Amino acid sequence: MRHGDKINNLGRTKAHRDALLSNLASQLIVHKRIVTTLAKAKALRTYVEPLVTKTKKNASQTEIMHQHRVVFSYLQDKEAVKELFTVVGPKIASRPGGYTRIIKLGIRPGDNAEKALIELVDFNEVYGKTAVKADEPAKRTRRSRGAGKKAEAATAATAAPAISEAEVVEETKTEAPSSTEEKAAE
Repeated sequence: MRHGDKINNLGRTKAHRDALLSNLASQLIVHKRIVTTLAKAKALRTYVEPLVTKTKKNASQTEIMHQHRVVFSYLQDKEAVKELFTVVGPKIASRPGGYTRIIKLGIRPGDNAEKALIELVDFNEVYGKTAVKADEPAKRTRRSRGAGKKAEAATAATAAPAISEAEVVEETKTEAPSSTEEKAAE
């Protein structure tokens, strides 16, 4: 049984696993998205999200430097730490969590391993949502937003004139004469 065994060891020793996750996290921060196996992506999410949260603390200069040192102890990469605190941190300042997204990509032909793309959410332009400015507080609501859209659709449907099938048939007759009418005209 595996009672209380919540960590995925990824078939590695502790030192090897820490080195792997450190390298993956550094590359994710620098490149904003990486492709890896699904198991590694899920393990990386739990590793990197607390590090991203450490960039959001608005505190004194000594606490900020302490957070830099703590993150560096995990990543061991100066460029990644600098990127995290200067580029990523300000962009995710208003997001209350969930900084990464995992997208499944199918299987790898060689060993049938599930591949996945893990990316930082605010750096994906494909989905079209830009990050909210750091000045604005995050909007938190549990209300459904569908009621307003349903009301707009109902008013648009009643405002549009309905066309009957008879009108459609008459329009098609006037547009193109049938083949028997063409033969009679010749």
